[in-house]
Amino acid sequence: MATYRLKTPISEEEIRKLKVNDTLYISGTVVTARDQAHRRALEYVKQGKILPLNLEGLAVYHCGPVMRKEGGKGGRWTAVAVGPTTSTRVEVYEEDFIRNFKPRVIIGKGGMGKKTAVAMAKYGAVYGAFTGGAAVLAVKAVRNVAAVVWLDLGMPEAMWVFEVDDFGPLVVAIDSSGKNLFQDVAEKVEANRLRIYRKLGL
Repeated sequence: MATYRLKTPISEEEIRKLKVNDTLYISGTVVTARDQAHRRALEYVKQGKILPLNLEGLAVYHCGPVMRKEGGKGGRWTAVAVGPTTSTRVEVYEEDFIRNFKPRVIIGKGGMGKKTAVAMAKYGAVYGAFTGGAAVLAVKAVRNVAAVVWLDLGMPEAMWVFEVDDFGPLVVAIDSSGKNLFQDVAEKVEANRLRIYRKLGL
């Protein structure tokens, strides 16, 4: 297990060095995206349209942040809380999302499935697990809200562009070889369950 501090845009070469259980901190640009943002981004691809921001080399965060606008209508946005959303809710989109937009780090909680792990191995990305319930801790790393895209989707579903310093700690739970910590744990739990059932004669 090693600790890495990476700055966006992150190269594929840098990502390929990370392994499951490594600790990661990110500085630079982190973009939030939940279900509706994933869906709309992929609709743009189908329609031949270009996204309003380039995600290649960046970190995409499964997060529905709580934001506050200071100074009235023309004021600036500040982040109040930026806790992670359960990542499995976007599993249906993530393979295509990684293939089309080449983010290097996907951040969330709860892990992701086999299709996402395969895409990460193929295109060079990792999944960084962030602790659920640490929304106020996470916001301390956000030094600026650079932009917001698709605010018409609503505050939690819009894509917020954060400039961050040492965002983390993130645990690498899926690495660019496709090794999946959550899947490994689930398999061990199932094996232990069957062993215990056999021992009890069930």
